Amino acid sequence: MTSIPHITLNNGVDMPQLGFGVFQVPDEETTAAVSTALAAGYRSIDTAAIYGNERGVGRAIADSGISRDELFVTTKLWNADQGYDSTLTAFDASLDKLGLDHVDLYLIHWPTPARDLYTDTWRALEKLVADGRTRAIGVSNFQPDHLQRLLDHTGTVPAVNQVELHPGLQQKELRDFHALHGVVTEAWSPLAQGALLKDEVITSVAARHGVTPAQVVLRWHLQIGNVVIPKSVTPQRIRQNLDVFGFALTDADIEAITSLDSGLRTGPDPDTLN
Repeated sequence: MTSIPHITLNNGVDMPQLGFGVFQVPDEETTAAVSTALAAGYRSIDTAAIYGNERGVGRAIADSGISRDELFVTTKLWNADQGYDSTLTAFDASLDKLGLDHVDLYLIHWPTPARDLYTDTWRALEKLVADGRTRAIGVSNFQPDHLQRLLDHTGTVPAVNQVELHPGLQQKELRDFHALHGVVTEAWSPLAQGALLKDEVITSVAARHGVTPAQVVLRWHLQIGNVVIPKSVTPQRIRQNLDVFGFALTDADIEAITSLDSGLRTGPDPDTLN
């Protein structure tokens, strides 16, 4: 069983640095995929209300026989449910689907700035953590100005900001803001949906280390300090994505991969998605 390193969040909660994501996995396939991941050694599972597969995640957790305190479960509030009261209602629905009495991390999925509800929403998350219903709270897809507004107008610094991040979109300004304020950077689409896996820099590093290009990119994330949540439904790839602790990239490898930043966004722009 692979030993996954943990990162300590700003409220003292430990989070596995490598987890398993289920974005775009249909609910009926989710149970099998998460069960495979848990059997392989993953202990952190990332879902969201909008994915429509919280029940599938919950079934896999229930079937696993793994003690709840060994697991780290993240889910996210969808945009249509932002606002203080509606957030609390949506959280109850997510918890019910997951079949759990608490989650480990609850995130606002997008800032949707035109709605202008994320500060009210954040106060609901503060209540959830105060009530012990989630161990930590954070955001997803927030830009520095969205984060700054939370810092200025609420009492809790987000523990995590989960954003699109990969060698083609490295978000340096955002990561610098996180480092300054004690926010953990978590990468979704860590492999850029495969867009960079044939890049010559990455394939040559992979060849030197005798690993796959995907393993190189995941290792890069880990070594620069990101939390990462690769997704797959293929058992071999699920196991392969976890097998990234038997080698280390050199400083030159890191530098070469870091040179690939091109502003390549595969998902929506957080400033305009509403």
